[in-house]
Amino acid sequence: MRSVPEKITLDGLERKWRAVWAENGTYTFDRTAPRSRVFSIDTPPPTVSGSLHVGHVFSFTHADAIARYRRMTGRAVFYPMGWDDNGLPTERRVQNYYGVQCDPSLPYDPDFTPPETPPSRPLPISRRNFVELCQRLTAIDEQAFEDVWRQVGLSVDWSLQYSTIDDNSRSVSQRAFLRNLARGEAYLADAPTLWDVTFRTAVAQAELEDRERQGAYYRLAFGLPGGGVVHIETTRPELLPACVALVAHPDDERYQHLFGKNASTPVFGVEVPIRAHPLAQPDKGSGIAMICTFGDLTDVIWWRELDLPTRPVMGRDGRLLATPPSGIDPATYAPLSGKTAFSAKEAMVSLLREAGALDGEPRPTVQQVKFYERGDKPLEIVTTRQWYIRNGGRDAALRAALIERGREMTWSPAFMRTRYENWVDGLAGDWVISRQRFFGVPFPIWYPLDAAGEPDYSSPIAATALPVDPSSDTAPGYTEDQRDQPGGFTADPDVMDTWATSSLTPEIAGRWGTDDDLFQRVFPMDLRPQAHEIIRTWLFATVLRAHQEFGSLPFTTALLSGWILDPDRKKMSKSKGNTVTPMALLEEYGSDAVRYWAVSGRPGTDTAFDTGQMKVGRRLAIKILNATKFVLRFGVASDLAAADVTEALDRAMLSDLAAVVADATGHFEGYDYARALERTEQFFWTFCDDYLELVKERAYGDPAEPATRSAHAALAIALGTLLRLFAPMVPFVTEEAWSWWQDGSVHRAPWPSPAEFTPALDPDLPTGLLTLAGTVLGLVRKAKSEAKQSMRSEVAHLSLGGPAASFQLVSRDVLAAGVIREVTTAAADGPLTAEVRLA
Repeated sequence: MRSVPEKITLDGLERKWRAVWAENGTYTFDRTAPRSRVFSIDTPPPTVSGSLHVGHVFSFTHADAIARYRRMTGRAVFYPMGWDDNGLPTERRVQNYYGVQCDPSLPYDPDFTPPETPPSRPLPISRRNFVELCQRLTAIDEQAFEDVWRQVGLSVDWSLQYSTIDDNSRSVSQRAFLRNLARGEAYLADAPTLWDVTFRTAVAQAELEDRERQGAYYRLAFGLPGGGVVHIETTRPELLPACVALVAHPDDERYQHLFGKNASTPVFGVEVPIRAHPLAQPDKGSGIAMICTFGDLTDVIWWRELDLPTRPVMGRDGRLLATPPSGIDPATYAPLSGKTAFSAKEAMVSLLREAGALDGEPRPTVQQVKFYERGDKPLEIVTTRQWYIRNGGRDAALRAALIERGREMTWSPAFMRTRYENWVDGLAGDWVISRQRFFGVPFPIWYPLDAAGEPDYSSPIAATALPVDPSSDTAPGYTEDQRDQPGGFTADPDVMDTWATSSLTPEIAGRWGTDDDLFQRVFPMDLRPQAHEIIRTWLFATVLRAHQEFGSLPFTTALLSGWILDPDRKKMSKSKGNTVTPMALLEEYGSDAVRYWAVSGRPGTDTAFDTGQMKVGRRLAIKILNATKFVLRFGVASDLAAADVTEALDRAMLSDLAAVVADATGHFEGYDYARALERTEQFFWTFCDDYLELVKERAYGDPAEPATRSAHAALAIALGTLLRLFAPMVPFVTEEAWSWWQDGSVHRAPWPSPAEFTPALDPDLPTGLLTLAGTVLGLVRKAKSEAKQSMRSEVAHLSLGGPAASFQLVSRDVLAAGVIREVTTAAADGPLTAEVRLA
């Protein structure tokens, strides 16, 4: 028996056990374990761009509960932690934090020091200096994040940390890209690209967000051959110089006689064909639309499927190009030249009015407009040269294969698979993975320059040693003085989309290509925990990359968490400004209490942020300590065995507990940690409120007596079992209680099995004995309370009616606990009744 503290407290448990776990390597992954014994987790790398919020604690606690359970079942748990520290969020944070702006044209300054106070106007610095600031700030943020995670009690092996910009991550990302390129799965193309004019970068389909905007329909008159007009309605008249065709539905009788003919654009007088296409909507506007290159994604589909020419007018800065497309009179175009989309629209409407081509006044409407999820201006579609990875958007066979991969996977909850399939089915094009940013994984590519200094994009030069930064490393076969010189080489200026790196987290964490022994032990991963809203990005992209590279799934089970809702039932998010940072909560209520709230939320279910639930969790944690101290005061030993349990009440309690173990195990195997907690907690309160009260008189007896020894053995078995059942959910308090009487860590103790109870169980014992005894004791207490008597006052006589035939099996303990002199029973139909006559 170890010493039990005189004063019970939760204060300081996190600090105490964090240090012990770190010193003892409690959660260190066993690198020698065979793959059959390994349980590997593809941990989400949180974006390092500020601070974690309580939603992170919510979802990461779910995965940690599973990790702790699997470790206790004898698995070697591979549980790494990554940091997603490259990409736009980090760049924006660095810009704001230091007051700087990246200018790739500037030379590197090895002595650069950022200003102590951000200047009023951003300070331009070189790309290399900017990247160094990104690395400096993310290192600070990562340390703060790690401190939060240790306080939460994540059972991560901290020796397995990675960041998405470290050498290993860059090597894996670049290697995977080069292999995609060699197999023809990655390609460079000039194509219509969703473009954010603020951040000046391409945007992938998965990063889109629809938002409502006030707009207006303008009715324009196009001339027809031989006279007459046809009216189209558009919300973007400024794109009229980019018009390449008119389109109507093939079954629309109003326009069938025009198919194959040409129309003349108003103001500019350009001849454009009138074509048929099933995507045209007869009931929208006038039923015939103009196709511009490019106004929206439907324009892109029409342009591609109808094999139309390109007349771009929108620049990457969100302004109309200074010079008009071919066939447009420069003088007529001049009022639009260089204007923003808003100003160009006003100018174009004036030109239409002057030409008499505007029919009526604009008609107000509410539009669904596509935005970059982090942007605040509508996206444009511009023609740019970008890197793509084939994702099934243009390949039905690949799309079908990816659907099948989703069906091979276990989904928790199961209905989330539908979201994956809907996303795959709705893909409209390949995945653009290049970004015109600075802090990210560079493409390991250079291009040869011809005699005029123009790059030959059809003959990219691939890196032979990784990782590489083509902007500072020299292309194979060249010397540095040939950089950007005629006959020399130039670097690909772009970086990969952050999802192009994050889609390889199983390969990065498993050190694919650099530690094949480790990789073979952990891949495919057993579990991918993540938020449900990034099924379309992280989950899908990870499945795609593993399918292309290995012909397999990247993980076998996906565990999806729901959203955290604020008091108004709105999703908590940084963008909405309604998030709560976790450290103050962890310190106020205790980490176990916050974890209790988190694991009360079932997989895939949105959960309200609820400090009341945290208070319940704190009371539970305190009760676990108090119950442990109470049990240990009887002098129970950890070596007592189930065979020592002989009394009916003790056997009944252990029989019920064995059922709890079976249920909790089944729930954990199904990734339903919430039900496992609910079932365990329900029994725990019955154990404390009923069993401990019923058995304590006998437990205070002579340890040499079989009845007392039975009580001690039952208490020891129940306490050891309950602490292990609670351990995955509330790790600090269970470790503390365990340390008072057991060797080692509860988190390395074996998960309880119903078989442990077999010697104590009696199959002939009536079911529900503990419930019967607890109910009778409750009725007696109620009578004393209503009579305003002490719980220790005597009961002269207790008369039981109803289903009380088996009461004699537990009568000794009930009489002792209730201070009852005598009892009589009368079996009868109906509910249990009790007549209590106080002494």
